[in-house]
Amino acid sequence: MTPSTSSLTKSRKKSGKARTKHRRVLMICHNDLVPPDSIRGLSDEDISEWRTEFDVLSTMRDLNYEIEVLGVGDDIDVIRKAIEGFKPEVCFNLIVEFLGAANYDQHVVSYLELHRQPYTGCNPRGLTLSRDKALSKKVLAWHGLPVPKFGVFPMNRRVRRPKELEFPLFIKSLNEEASLGISQASIVHDDTRLEQRVRFIHEKVGTDAIAEEYIEGREFYIGILGNDRLEALPLWELNIPNLPEGAPRIATRRLKWDIPYQRSLKVKNRRATDLSVKLEASIQRAAKDVYRALGLSGFARLDLRMRPDGRFYFLEANPNPDLTYGEDFAESAEAAGIPYETLIERIVDLGVRYPVEWRHGTS
Repeated sequence: MTPSTSSLTKSRKKSGKARTKHRRVLMICHNDLVPPDSIRGLSDEDISEWRTEFDVLSTMRDLNYEIEVLGVGDDIDVIRKAIEGFKPEVCFNLIVEFLGAANYDQHVVSYLELHRQPYTGCNPRGLTLSRDKALSKKVLAWHGLPVPKFGVFPMNRRVRRPKELEFPLFIKSLNEEASLGISQASIVHDDTRLEQRVRFIHEKVGTDAIAEEYIEGREFYIGILGNDRLEALPLWELNIPNLPEGAPRIATRRLKWDIPYQRSLKVKNRRATDLSVKLEASIQRAAKDVYRALGLSGFARLDLRMRPDGRFYFLEANPNPDLTYGEDFAESAEAAGIPYETLIERIVDLGVRYPVEWRHGTS
């Protein structure tokens, strides 16, 4: 969520490490997001749709990987044909939805596993648990991890607030990503507004809605890298210097994706530097527990909010988060001493080494 930093304006820092591993990589992405070979002459707005794909692809080329790019539409069989023809060591998975459904990305990964094909990012079980914001909170609560109180409002059902769910409440889609359906109106203070916003999610987004206790305070993001041995990256904080007085500090859909609006508010997420060592270490430990409880792998970003008294609550987990150079995950890795080029290498290596079931079965 950093409008002024992109592939156009910053040159990636090289890790300086000798390239001793030859990698044969099939990068899979949506067919309308296959990047061009060059971005010369294009503006930030021109490349915004496929910035991630371009940054990942150009970095793997800099690493001297043997790369083939596959655009995937509504036919999953093209993946099988590409695997059989190119025989990649690993697939770099940049698919975040399939057939227009966000929670179908798990089926693409399952398809790769059925073909015994290593891939980067999260496994199917972790995707399934994380995509359902209510199910993930139930799992985390069972493990004693801090989450807001919440209630689910299915489509075509009466909107009835549970008595234990107190205002203010934050209303969003149960399983959509990228802040779809989230605006300043997502925070409600009475039952009338609750019903109106739930109906909005049902009708405009087309999914069940979840209402969770709104945590007044600061919003943080923490990246995690790893399969079994995990590394928690430094905490990143939502920073909106020009937010109008009285407006809630939340990451709305417009704030995330409208570049001119980001510039007008001077949005520049940054490292949280004023937390005590003890508090940040406590959040990082809890974040690793969240990652393990949800069965995540590869890499993920966890979103949380913290009250002024230091109590923090995990809102949701985002497996396979945005890997654009200059955005939150990559910037946080950079702050941890992991340049972008090294980050992409690490993600590829984690995909190669992930212990999938078929490696332990019979042939």
